[in-house]
Amino acid sequence: MSSKRMPKWADVLLVPILSLIIAFALSALVILAIGEDPVRAMRLMITGALGSTYGWGYTLYFTTNFLLTGLGVSIAFQARLFNIGGEGQALIGGLGVALVCLFIPWPHWSLAIIAAIAASAIFGAVWAAIPAYLQAKRGSHIVITTIMFNFIAFSLMNYMLSHVLRPPTSMDPATARFDNVLRLPRLHDILAPMGIDFSRAGPANVMLFVALLACVLAYFLMWRTRLGFEIRAFGKSEPAAHYAGISGVKIIMVAMLISGALSGMMAVNSVMGGPQRLVMNAVEGAGFIGIAVALMGRSHPIGIIAPALLFGFLFQGGSELALETTIPREMIIIIQALVIMFTGALDNMVRTPLESLFALMRRRT
Repeated sequence: MSSKRMPKWADVLLVPILSLIIAFALSALVILAIGEDPVRAMRLMITGALGSTYGWGYTLYFTTNFLLTGLGVSIAFQARLFNIGGEGQALIGGLGVALVCLFIPWPHWSLAIIAAIAASAIFGAVWAAIPAYLQAKRGSHIVITTIMFNFIAFSLMNYMLSHVLRPPTSMDPATARFDNVLRLPRLHDILAPMGIDFSRAGPANVMLFVALLACVLAYFLMWRTRLGFEIRAFGKSEPAAHYAGISGVKIIMVAMLISGALSGMMAVNSVMGGPQRLVMNAVEGAGFIGIAVALMGRSHPIGIIAPALLFGFLFQGGSELALETTIPREMIIIIQALVIMFTGALDNMVRTPLESLFALMRRRT
């Protein structure tokens, strides 16, 4: 294992930091190639994402999405299950949120958010349960089935928003707006009583704290309970887990149900906390970004917090960059893709030389 070839701190901190430096260096070259100043571009990104409470409001809003989808992917990764279906699970979770908010008259947001979290988690878990069953009982590869279920979820959502939930007087494929009483408190509402002035326009809301609590609870589940030990043991060695009496079918189903539930919960933030209605692009790619967040965070429930914040920064900073420069939106997507590539797919490009360096240092000492 790489952790035996290099210190833990290097595996957890040095590898991701060097990967980010390489990704940003290549991004600077891309920006330079199209005639823009990379230093000015980085300054605009930092100012746009972190230079005001308005920017922080959007950065933390995106961070909330990535925390929940990244956490869902992390739980599946711990069982060595590559759940690429977070996007579809979040879409279906949004359907659960919409049904709860549209058809039940809630007197207060605090009751509605509990029901919305439960509904989104159940809908997301059910959507993940089908690929999990096919993997556990039929041997169908989880990567293939979860990818296909993303397409099915999108088609189902398109039908529901175009033909079932769309108000008769509207042409948009979206539901009606929720009752104003269901609007989630934003950071402005939470911090104002403490005397902290935060932008009203920033969409970050109470779901940020729900997402952070979910990370803490997931940590205790994975490292302080028997179920968590069984999931991790199954992920480390399936034959050894079977020898120890751990049911593979149970672990695959449970891990995927938890993963789908967490991804589905993301929709509470992007539906109740955002446009206050269910729209087609409510997930905004967060299910796929969650994969990169999980990889950067080493599939650790606490470790994913910093990567989620990083991608929140990239999303908000990239939006500001598109407004203030001639850099096209496609180039900003390339920058985000470079970060994902070097922190995920090309992780060993940095890890292998570092392992060799630390091995050489040990031999010399």
